[in-house]
Amino acid sequence: MTFVAAVGHAQALDAREASLQAAHHALNQMGNTPPSVAIIVSPYRLDAQLVLSGVASLLSNIPIIGFSSPASITHLGSHANSVVVALLGGDDIQAETHWFSNYSQASADTATRLKQLLGYEQRPVKSILAFADGLNGNAEEFCQSLPSNIPIFGGLAAGDFQNNISYQFAGVQSGAGGMASTFLRGDYKVGVGYGHGWSPIGNHFRVTRSRGFWLRTLDGRPASEAYAGLFGHAPRLWALPPLNYTARIYPLGFEQPNSSEMSIRSPLRVEADGSFRMNAPLRDGSDAYLMIGSPTLCIEAVKNAVKQAVLELEGAKPVFALVLADISWQMLLQAKPGAEIQAIQEILGRELPIAGGYTLGQIAPARHTDESPQFLNQHFMIVLFGEK
Repeated sequence: MTFVAAVGHAQALDAREASLQAAHHALNQMGNTPPSVAIIVSPYRLDAQLVLSGVASLLSNIPIIGFSSPASITHLGSHANSVVVALLGGDDIQAETHWFSNYSQASADTATRLKQLLGYEQRPVKSILAFADGLNGNAEEFCQSLPSNIPIFGGLAAGDFQNNISYQFAGVQSGAGGMASTFLRGDYKVGVGYGHGWSPIGNHFRVTRSRGFWLRTLDGRPASEAYAGLFGHAPRLWALPPLNYTARIYPLGFEQPNSSEMSIRSPLRVEADGSFRMNAPLRDGSDAYLMIGSPTLCIEAVKNAVKQAVLELEGAKPVFALVLADISWQMLLQAKPGAEIQAIQEILGRELPIAGGYTLGQIAPARHTDESPQFLNQHFMIVLFGEK
């Protein structure tokens, strides 16, 4: 079997021109192998429809999927203002895209619809790649509504925090508030690895009031006051830049039954009333532990994730790496831009095509048959596509 992957990236003032150039660069590397699917990672500041039209104009009827991000990722590192296009193709690789427009209003219903579509398929689906709105919708509810045998992975698109908008691409459609997915088939292998570099530091809170996606109070005080007491900034400053967004690098960890690993939940932003806007609901009365990130532990987590993904390939040769890192990694590793990619290349080499971006969380396959797919915050995730 032949499995070929190529990645192109480009930067231009015109959104359509940037995506056209990126797609052209990737297509030139495919040789005689026609692409079966295209993955777009676009700066959220660019017009989504123009980005999509640039790629579609060159790739004709090739299925397209993608998402918006504050920065894209390739084998060269992080790119703040570039469009990235990855192409996958091979003898037996097939893909079809689906757009779920009501994900942000009805995440559980989206999971139901996804299961229904799988039930209609005559040929088994090997894997499902999905990108959803990370600022709206309930990714945790979506994951919990799926059975363990759904081979799904993907990420939550980041975007304009002030206007609460992120973009997703599926086929000829682009928009906010939805979920883009592609059903992939073929004789290939997939390995998924993930990890994080955050540790509890001993500070403990009780979630005393949480409503929907808003964490109102910790230990009976507004959430911003609880953080102000630890970090020394006045509570009102946590609702202003830069603290209202950099609060994400100080997530909360929650103990899980029958597991030594904590479930991490990260603030999207701090609101004017001192509450934390999350992208997953929290349970009143639960115990939360403050988590602090370490660049050293993050790089170690990357290497462990890569090794985990390689093991799942079961000897197949890595052909392409999809990298989805939480935006907190971009903040924490500002002094070492591209350190995640260098860690990957220490294990897999510098020739492997890499594409991805920074997200507001990831969707990972279930680890056990009695579990649902997982919604992750604060993690680094790598998906390796391998040629048998």
